[in-house]
Amino acid sequence: MSKRDPKRLPHDFHLWTAVASTIDPLRRKGLLKMAAGPLPLPVEEQPSAATKPPPRRKPPRQPFLPPYQAPLPSAAAPEKAVDPSIRKKVGRGRIDIDGRIDLHGMTQNEARGALHRFIHARFSRGDRTVLVITGKGVKTDSDYIAAMTERGVLRTMLPVWLSEPSLSPMISGWSVAARGHGGEGAWYVRLRRA
Repeated sequence: MSKRDPKRLPHDFHLWTAVASTIDPLRRKGLLKMAAGPLPLPVEEQPSAATKPPPRRKPPRQPFLPPYQAPLPSAAAPEKAVDPSIRKKVGRGRIDIDGRIDLHGMTQNEARGALHRFIHARFSRGDRTVLVITGKGVKTDSDYIAAMTERGVLRTMLPVWLSEPSLSPMISGWSVAARGHGGEGAWYVRLRRA
């Protein structure tokens, strides 16, 4: 292998100077100042006067998507948690569950209507603690993050339905059930006294 002569210019030197003329140099300490402009072209490879000058730089492209905006806090359902001591007693069986409803296999509209009828009936009876079974949702092997975080439509929508004006006056709080009652696929709903 032969060493390159450092004084000899590369064969594509004119390409390098054309590219270098379109770049703004960095202004840092210790770097060579290129205020004089691009390096001159070798005499034998200078383009003729009839060729066009290099095109102007185009403005930077705009991004395809708008910038991310976090959802407003008022859009999310307010969290009304059941008192931790009551939740612990219900989970251990010291406080009885007065009623249960299973929403598996229902569409959102069917589940919402059934939940409304169930809560109204149990509230009018004077029940205090009910178990609402929504299921955990179907696990997906998809790589999409949204598919992984949006498991279980009914499970996601239950807090929103319980916050609606027609149900919120009857409900004092809700919380995820203990493992023996369904774990993440069920909710304890605590009703107010009539």
